[in-house]
Amino acid sequence: MPHLKLSSACLAYGHVPLLDHADFLLDPGERVALIGRNGTGKSSLLAALAAGTGRGRLDDGEVWVQPGIRVGYVPQEPPFDPRSTVFETVISGMGEASALLAEYHAVSHQMAEGEGDHEALMKRMEELQHALESCGAWSYEAAAERVIDRFGLDPEASVGTLSGGQKKRLALAQALAVAPDVLLLDEPTNHLDIAAIEWLEKMLIESGVTLFFITHDRRFLDRVCTRIVELDRGLLASFPGSFSQYQQRKEQMLHDESLANARFDKLLKEEEVWIRKGVEARRTRAVFRVQRLDQLRAERAARRERLGKVSLQIDSGDKSGKLVAELEHVNKAFGERVLVRDFSARIQRGDKIGLIGPNGIGKTTLLRLILGELKADSGVVRQGTKLEIAYFDQFRTQLDPEATLSDVISPGSDYVQIGGARKHVIGYLEDFLFAPERARSPVRSLSGGERNRLLLARLFARPANVLVLDEPTNDLDIETLELLEQLLLEFDGTLFLVSHDRAFLDNVVTQTIAAEGDGVWREYAGGYTDWADYQARRKEEGSKPKDEPKQVVKAAEVSKAKGGKLSWKDQRELEALPGKIAALEGEQGALTQRLEDPALYQNDPAAAQDSANRLAEIDEELMRLLERWEDLESRNGNSA
Repeated sequence: MPHLKLSSACLAYGHVPLLDHADFLLDPGERVALIGRNGTGKSSLLAALAAGTGRGRLDDGEVWVQPGIRVGYVPQEPPFDPRSTVFETVISGMGEASALLAEYHAVSHQMAEGEGDHEALMKRMEELQHALESCGAWSYEAAAERVIDRFGLDPEASVGTLSGGQKKRLALAQALAVAPDVLLLDEPTNHLDIAAIEWLEKMLIESGVTLFFITHDRRFLDRVCTRIVELDRGLLASFPGSFSQYQQRKEQMLHDESLANARFDKLLKEEEVWIRKGVEARRTRAVFRVQRLDQLRAERAARRERLGKVSLQIDSGDKSGKLVAELEHVNKAFGERVLVRDFSARIQRGDKIGLIGPNGIGKTTLLRLILGELKADSGVVRQGTKLEIAYFDQFRTQLDPEATLSDVISPGSDYVQIGGARKHVIGYLEDFLFAPERARSPVRSLSGGERNRLLLARLFARPANVLVLDEPTNDLDIETLELLEQLLLEFDGTLFLVSHDRAFLDNVVTQTIAAEGDGVWREYAGGYTDWADYQARRKEEGSKPKDEPKQVVKAAEVSKAKGGKLSWKDQRELEALPGKIAALEGEQGALTQRLEDPALYQNDPAAAQDSANRLAEIDEELMRLLERWEDLESRNGNSA
């Protein structure tokens, strides 16, 4: 029996339907990712499924929740009371017991601090204990304390003092404290650092909780999800398996759709030509063709075209000097806290630098030192010449919520200058997928992803040869992310990128500056994976005996001297591998075809889950066999 069911769901804002008679099932144990373009209604769909939250309403259709199950919901921007403590916020979702627990916690704190009338506090403590025992709420307190500790939060801290990453942890803690059977997450990785994201991945996989989540973090998608559901033009399409498999199937589906639309449009064009020649006689065949033409026109009018792609271009302006910045033995501290200790680096024009480190470690401070916006306590900082710097702010503080989209891009003018060409602001906004009628809409009407697109549009409307991007990937859909990656790769200026999107870092940056702790920063070649691999090797080498590296080198030299010749056993294994791989690929194809049948999820959800699990196992086994084949082939080639 499914945990959640969506039937013939309809939801529209204005004239565009976000959900157009959409159907969806969430089975126990599934980890389903919801993806789609920004502004297509993903967050609205998730809110409509969040039973008991009082949010999200459908225009038509039905949401069914299995009786007795608990649903946890973490929206993209949780509405916390800044005056509440972390403990009060976590227990606020525990129903009637939450008020009692909050007061019990406050009285306990007062007694521990020696505040107030001790006798009155003791009396109230006894009353609260009896009330909590009668409603069985002690287990709730223990659960709240466990989850607060798990997320590394201070239970007495005021919510208003928390950072963006800490608030995201708090929202997750609040949802998990009630031990939900189903967890609905809207962009759970936003504002979390890489270590927290990797911890969250592991926790969600090991917890066994049923998940339905929105994310555009491709590495998170591949690691966590067992099925992908795409919201496209009001309908939900299911793709079992990993994100990589989804990309292959989606590309084929779009190709098939394009061919079908081309055939339809050709037929419609031929019929339009025929009708304009005039119907020669009212024969049955002619009447039929007129009726069919009316039907074709109606179908074409009802067709919803796929949204186009964002058109991105950067005006890099005049080139900066070859040297962008040089730092020698730079130190910076605030009070007793050292954020930068003895840091040296030379940054040249065209470098694409990623900054990696936990939230609050000092990435922004280091950037400001490099760009000369902050004075170092000691050391030397030299800036290059002709620097034109543009900033992307992850908190979107540059956006006035009451300003219109056109005023944000070009205040006081209807035109923008892009690469020496003059362009109307409405046409420029269309490049970023904003319809002309929205040019006069206020910023507050935009979704999170649309605000990020608008901020990118504002950023690229001004010439800059140094880009500073602070978490530019938050809320952006996957297609826009990939286009932004390509644009930054082609950018001939200097880039400083602060991001916790591991795939984005790998695809864009050429070098990495990483926090090592205690104010120490070190520079590495490559992206996040290169840095992570180096850290893993360093950790592994640190745990080995001192003489082991010599043994490893010696073994490698012996292997090289032998030319890597295959043993009889390895030779037999190499000959058998193509047959094993072919058999697994055949089984993979059969399972994929089976899982593409929607009736399977309705008639036998357990079999669908088993098939999806087996498909994931085959992917891992194929990867292992292919890597083994490549290894054996390379050794066999060396011995030839």
